[in-house]
Amino acid sequence: MKIQPLSSETIENVIHFHGHWCPGLALGIRVAQIALAEIGHSSDEEIVAICETDMCGVDAIQFLTGCTLGKGNLIIRPYGKMAFSFYRRKDGKSIRVVLKNNGKASGDIYYRELQEKMNSGTITEKERETFAKLRFDRCHSVLNAPIEEFFIVEETRETVPPHAPMTGSVKCCQCGEGVMETKSRFFKGEFYCLPCFEKFIPRP
Repeated sequence: MKIQPLSSETIENVIHFHGHWCPGLALGIRVAQIALAEIGHSSDEEIVAICETDMCGVDAIQFLTGCTLGKGNLIIRPYGKMAFSFYRRKDGKSIRVVLKNNGKASGDIYYRELQEKMNSGTITEKERETFAKLRFDRCHSVLNAPIEEFFIVEETRETVPPHAPMTGSVKCCQCGEGVMETKSRFFKGEFYCLPCFEKFIPRP
């Protein structure tokens, strides 16, 4: 696998798109590099990505691979797993990229302690400065380490998803708003959007 390096400008653009620089985004950049090397870039919908997480790295995958939520060729499966599948429709080639469960991506005990303090709002200003430096160093480490240190590239576990459906809208009988027919619920002769269905239809 020949990974093409990214320019500092491209990385800055990914960071700007996401909003901040963090190890999760750096991991997403590396996943995108693998996908670009093995599957290619999607100018439209010819390549599909399935992300088994909704973490920061998904933004790097959207920005760099051309697989986006809006086109329907980026699909989120919120399993909480750092696993990403990519499919090329024209020839059926596919790969699944999985983060190794070796602890290297999560940082050492001190880093995780500072992360918990940051999340809970109990971190001191000095600890905040230390954490910022450690975080930057981790991002740099992820970007420059050999791919095999962090990831396994394996066969996909499901077939290529179909193209995103283009269907008409129906009117929700409760709120009156339009909803895609394929996303609606039909109950006793009436269409419901999902929020209204969950609110007004009693559970058995």
